[in-house]
Amino acid sequence: MNALDLARWQFAITTVYHFIFVPITIGSGFLVAGLHTAWYRTNQDKYLRATKFFGKLFLINFAIGVVTGIVQEFQFGMNWSAYSRFVGDIFGAPLAMEGLLAFFLESTFLGLWIFGWDRLPKKIHMLTIWMAALGTLFSAYFILAANAWMQHPVGYVLNGSRGRAELTDIFKVLTQNTALAAFFHTIPSAFLTAGGLFAGVAGWMIAKKRDVEVAKPVMKMGLITIIISFLIVGVTGDWTARVMTSQQPMKMAAAEAAYDTKSNMPFSLLTLGTLDGSKPVFQIGLPSVLSFMSTGNFNGVVEGVNDLQKEYVAKYGPGDYKPNIPLAYWGFRLMIGFGALCALFALIVLVRLRKGNYPTSKWLLRAMISLPFLPILANSFGWIFTESARQPWVVFGLFKTAQGVSPSVGAGSVLFTMITFTALYGVLAVIEFGLMIRTIKVGPEPTPKPGAKDSDVLTMAY
Repeated sequence: MNALDLARWQFAITTVYHFIFVPITIGSGFLVAGLHTAWYRTNQDKYLRATKFFGKLFLINFAIGVVTGIVQEFQFGMNWSAYSRFVGDIFGAPLAMEGLLAFFLESTFLGLWIFGWDRLPKKIHMLTIWMAALGTLFSAYFILAANAWMQHPVGYVLNGSRGRAELTDIFKVLTQNTALAAFFHTIPSAFLTAGGLFAGVAGWMIAKKRDVEVAKPVMKMGLITIIISFLIVGVTGDWTARVMTSQQPMKMAAAEAAYDTKSNMPFSLLTLGTLDGSKPVFQIGLPSVLSFMSTGNFNGVVEGVNDLQKEYVAKYGPGDYKPNIPLAYWGFRLMIGFGALCALFALIVLVRLRKGNYPTSKWLLRAMISLPFLPILANSFGWIFTESARQPWVVFGLFKTAQGVSPSVGAGSVLFTMITFTALYGVLAVIEFGLMIRTIKVGPEPTPKPGAKDSDVLTMAY
């Protein structure tokens, strides 16, 4: 493997790992804020205990997410200096906004929430967690806007003498439909992930008959969050698919293993293709569904991989413009499949709850325990699909991935850092999992004694 291949593998490993914690943090912040608000309004101890218990899980993921995210920025300079030089004038603006505005907003108010128990008025203290959660939304938007520019570059000019793209309109970069579609698809996915975590942990507590009073309202909240979020993800996913079809038709064609251009294109349930990815051998599909997803018309024309390859050669010059089709195809389906499975489990349990039946059977308990992991898998495969199906472009239509690698960094150096980061992230995974399991096993702190302060009844691992 050369330096380019190793650099891609390293970035893929660290980015997918980091993205595990991002949706958990975004969604959990709002759910913890909801529990805190319930305690403020009702003054019931079960909501106070739930707020602090699930607040610990939120903070563990927040901390690991921050640590793993720092590595991403270093890699731009280490392994992708040519890319950084080309996009820095544009990419740096939303990243600076994220760091100076969003991250400081969430970290400042999160600090006030952590250390504000018994020090701030209860209403002000409650508002600090809402502001911290709001900060995660701003942070997500700026990052997604930067990524959206790579998917669909706007608001720039090419400076040939300097060999880079230069920003002309930051408003276009921040408000283009690619960024908006990505944001409104990613945020419900984050709530789906957090709902799965909260419902799964609460379901385990109920099954083990531990702190059932605390767990019951949290499980209901988590299950309802999963179902509502999944419906929103479906609607925004349809919007995202149409934006993607108009801007990156090759990505949509690869996602469906659609090799030839035609109308009434079926949505593929299963496709087996040749080893070189040039044509399908066997295919099962739903008639005309892909045409509707892509164009909003069952008779719409969807461009195929082979025809797009010819168009791109004519437009951009000789080269292979097809992404890894099996990876795109199965990544797209696994994203949908794991998310749907999570929603199905949540619906089954929620129906049983309406009848007064809480999880008791081994099968149902296993389903509850799987809820935190299914959305994580869905998010990971969705991220892999989004980034890998854009290849060979790092900035679509402007700059290829092969052009972005650092020219002076050899394969040996990249291999060393890849092994180091992978080992480091492995250690962090053990720490993260250990902290989560330990916190869950310990459970919520006891009910406060009469006259005790909030800070006296719970030692928060901050």
